[in-house]
Amino acid sequence: PPPNPTQPNHHERGGEKKKNAIRANPAPPARARSPSFLPPPTPSSISIKKEASRDRAPLRSLRPFLSSCPQPASRQRRPARGEDERWHRRPRARPRRSSSCSPSPSPASSPTAPTTATSSATPSRSTPTRSAPSTTPGETYRYFDLPFCSPEKVKEKSEALGEVLNGDRLVDAPYKLDFRTDHDSKAVCPKKLTKEDVAKFRNAVAKDYYFQMYYDDLPLWGFIGKVEKGGKPDPSEWKYYLYRHIIFDILYNNDRVIEINVHTDQSALVDLTEDKEVNVDFLYTVKWKETPTPFEKRMEKYSSSSNMPHHLEVHWFSIINSCVTVLLLTGFLATILMRVLKNDFVKYAHDEEAADDQEESGWKYIHGDVFRFPKNKSLFSAALGTGTQLFALTTFIFLLALVGVFYPYNRGALFTALVVIYALTSGIAGYIATSFYCQLEGTNWVRNLLLTGCLFCGPLFLTFCFLNTVAIAYSATAALPFGTICVIVLIWTLVTFPLLVLGGIAGKNSKSEFQAPCRTTKYPREIPPLPWYRTTVPQMAMAGFLPFSAIYIELYYIFASVWGHRIYTIYSILFIVFIILLIVTAFITVALTYFQLAAEDHEWWWRSFLCGGSTGFFVYGYCLYYYYARSDMSGFMQTSFFFGYMACICYAFFLMLGMVGFRAALFFVRHIYKSIKCE
Repeated sequence: PPPNPTQPNHHERGGEKKKNAIRANPAPPARARSPSFLPPPTPSSISIKKEASRDRAPLRSLRPFLSSCPQPASRQRRPARGEDERWHRRPRARPRRSSSCSPSPSPASSPTAPTTATSSATPSRSTPTRSAPSTTPGETYRYFDLPFCSPEKVKEKSEALGEVLNGDRLVDAPYKLDFRTDHDSKAVCPKKLTKEDVAKFRNAVAKDYYFQMYYDDLPLWGFIGKVEKGGKPDPSEWKYYLYRHIIFDILYNNDRVIEINVHTDQSALVDLTEDKEVNVDFLYTVKWKETPTPFEKRMEKYSSSSNMPHHLEVHWFSIINSCVTVLLLTGFLATILMRVLKNDFVKYAHDEEAADDQEESGWKYIHGDVFRFPKNKSLFSAALGTGTQLFALTTFIFLLALVGVFYPYNRGALFTALVVIYALTSGIAGYIATSFYCQLEGTNWVRNLLLTGCLFCGPLFLTFCFLNTVAIAYSATAALPFGTICVIVLIWTLVTFPLLVLGGIAGKNSKSEFQAPCRTTKYPREIPPLPWYRTTVPQMAMAGFLPFSAIYIELYYIFASVWGHRIYTIYSILFIVFIILLIVTAFITVALTYFQLAAEDHEWWWRSFLCGGSTGFFVYGYCLYYYYARSDMSGFMQTSFFFGYMACICYAFFLMLGMVGFRAALFFVRHIYKSIKCE
């Protein structure tokens, strides 16, 4: 079910740090503008159905669940004071994926070891009439962009490449959470809010902004205020309140932190309705409690959310649906296609013994053209090499996920893995593209190599430039710093491009020849007129529909995890769906290639690639449906980020599945023409 409106259940990409961090992120859309109190769920049941929240009274405070993964004793450390804060503004929320737990740092021996945290706040709109997952917050801002109590000099934490790409900006928070030291209504600072400050807070409260913090690598969330509508439809008559007292409830076992929750004191409110100066005393309370929960199980709450029975039923239904599709398609090929091929073999063998003056028809009689090299063979080879690289990248990412690298809240781990693995696999693209280009008797292999390097990186770079400019205009943390951009450019210059060149040189020197069972005639045979449904676009529509129908159920959970706050941990099921996707794509491409050859259309090279990759267009079409029907995203920044980066992802899908479709079709064509006698 979608995240509970009473709890900002957004799941940012997590990651461990030796220092705890507190970060603020945008809250998922709530059903009511004002948050209400919910006790932290137990480890065995962390998801709260939205139906149950409809009948709840307006939230009085927020207590999100949190936990972390087991960690080796060699990395123990004791939680201590200090936190980092930042706030994000995300107009909507989205589910996130996660994986099995990996080690995370434990408390140090020193009870006063500093802990870090980041906090962030984001707006989320209420959707009382629609049961939709929260969409990913596209706008994230620093915590101190709102006029909270801030030190004279904000101390920022060093971050890994993946964390920066994820939009994390960790800074020290003004709260001191010493290990097993309670504080009751301790003052953070007295602050006089100007009219401009009041307007900023009121705007954030009206949009349901919330903050996110980290303590000992455990995330915690809370709304910064609430709206009391009083049953009045006119927003000008609503009351806006700021929470000024934050209460931290921390559970520990021996010398290790097990869980941390945060909620607010409903009696400590600041009225922000009017534009006037307000004096505010910000307070916080810390309560430590012992728990028998072992340290190794503190992350189970996150990883178990995807393993709830009703979630598993949906996932298994998706697998069964995909398997049925594969079985039907396999049965079609086995009973129809192979029988037709057998009849063709018998017919062609009989024709060889018959008179030579009979009319020629069928796929055998284009054997002199079927292996004629395609047009734009440099572009074709580059697309094949890039698709192979993306396939290798996807395979390595799945392997890392299955071994538990991408556990919940491993901040930036996925982005780091994508950048590093893409750089290291560039040699595969260079080798495949150049070797195949030389097999097609291409001569300008250097141009082909440069085209291979820019075929995917070029559109991705242009999209990034536009979206990063938008993020800079919005002053969001999604805008990459100049130093990070330089690091990425250096990785591409010093790692990606050299490996691409080395792979190209190896491919050129491989001196392999294209294996064609039949000789190609000097002049191409004329293709007979074909009905409209045998043209490229209708064939692509038919080829993309079946693979998409095999993955569309699981696709929802992927979108909810990439563009929302849902945690995804069932990577094994996702891997099975990915294998089914490859099988269905290969089978449907082979079937359509046979029908194309049977109609004496020998230009199957590009057609097989386009039919295999057409699933990417269906996925992008699903993006439109998800945006308008299943999410609450709005605003230019969120819309541009969603459609911009999804266009790049679908383009990668197109190249990868196109390569799979062509390889399957090439294997099939070689097989059938080896089985007949070609003159």
